[in-house]
Formats: sequence, structure tokens, C-alpha cells
Amino acid sequence: MFAYLLEKLSNWLETAERQRRETYLASSADIVQLEQRLRSLESHGYSL
Repeated sequence: MFAYLLEKLSNWLETAERQRRETYLASSADIVQLEQRLRSLESHGYSL
């Protein structure tokens, strides 16, 4: 039971993180800013 809850929590957190990243990328003003944000995420992880 504990493993099941842990897995569900993990899935929920992954989904929330993916949505935050997509929102962050979608708010880019232009392609240059989008590319900068993508590079930033690849090298440093998510940060605003």
C-alpha cells in the first residue's frame, strides 16, 4: 500500500513539474528566448 501511494505521489509531482516547464517555455516572447530557456533547462534545471 505504501509503495502504491509513493508511486502515485511521484507521478503527480512529475506531472506538475512537466506542466510548470511547459508553461515557462510557452511564455517565451520569441524563438530566441525559447531557445535560451531550453538551453537553461538542459544545463541548470528549472529556475525562473
